[in-house]
Amino acid sequence: MEQRTVGRSGLRVSRIGLATHTWGSHTDADEASVQLVAFVEAGGTLVDTSPAYAGGGAQRILAELLGDLVSRDDLVLSGCAGIAPRVTPAPAGPAVPDATTRTTIDTSRRALLRQLDRTLLEFGTDHLDIWNVAVWDPRTPLDEVAATLDQAVRTGKVRYAGVRGFNAWQLASLAAIAPISVAQTPYSLLARDAELDFVPAALHHGVGVVASAPLAGGILTGKYRDGVPADSRGADEATAADIRSSLDERATRVVDALVTAADGLGTSPLAVALAWIRDRPGVASMIVGARDIGQLTGVLAAETLELPRAIAAALDDVSARTE
Repeated sequence: MEQRTVGRSGLRVSRIGLATHTWGSHTDADEASVQLVAFVEAGGTLVDTSPAYAGGGAQRILAELLGDLVSRDDLVLSGCAGIAPRVTPAPAGPAVPDATTRTTIDTSRRALLRQLDRTLLEFGTDHLDIWNVAVWDPRTPLDEVAATLDQAVRTGKVRYAGVRGFNAWQLASLAAIAPISVAQTPYSLLARDAELDFVPAALHHGVGVVASAPLAGGILTGKYRDGVPADSRGADEATAADIRSSLDERATRVVDALVTAADGLGTSPLAVALAWIRDRPGVASMIVGARDIGQLTGVLAAETLELPRAIAAALDDVSARTE
């Protein structure tokens, strides 16, 4: 798999990254191990996780696989801090709901460094390759966040600092005073708002963009053309509303164009959608999740697909927002 330089840093990552947000929920440890091995054997290096995924389950599974299954040195580990699971026990008594998992937001120096130390201990490593501030926290002074990132890099616990969940002005504000190398943001054929200001801000500050949700929750695979599959996110109560609200006329046009392009190229709509986002200016990599090895195999197939300029231009046109 081709490796790309991230922004103006010296960091190099695979241009497809492996997401772990379904690990511990929809993807069990055995399936996760199969995925990780296949990903590394294909030349993938960037693996993205968070202590908030599956209430901490995703990170625990990944930690169990490091060393025994794949070498830590073969991976570019991308973690984060600032958002953490908080378990609220159900009150005692009959007919009460089960315990629920929620999240807390805190990007203070105390919270960030405490979470970093816990992650390093869980992974059995002395550093993370990429450490992201996971969310903008208006309660924490920006200077404190910047100083914390600088401290983490200077002490060697973090090789490169990044952000997730920031908008353009937030990214630009922090990147002006902190050593930010990576910025992760939703970006796909159905989510092109990042092109308006986020990507230009990243390019200005020499920050590499990592596209998250490049398949728009699975919509760009074409799986929703004939309804909502029972095993899809669109059928999951937790995510159904977001998926179904995105199934509009524009999505239909984009998916139809992907299907037409895929038929002509002898590949899948998924591969075409990923190849399009992979080749956008400023994009260093994209984070893609898979429930099983079959889905991951389809994702990895996008690595070798080169989109003809005419097809890329047609997708640009059909996915452009008119309002």
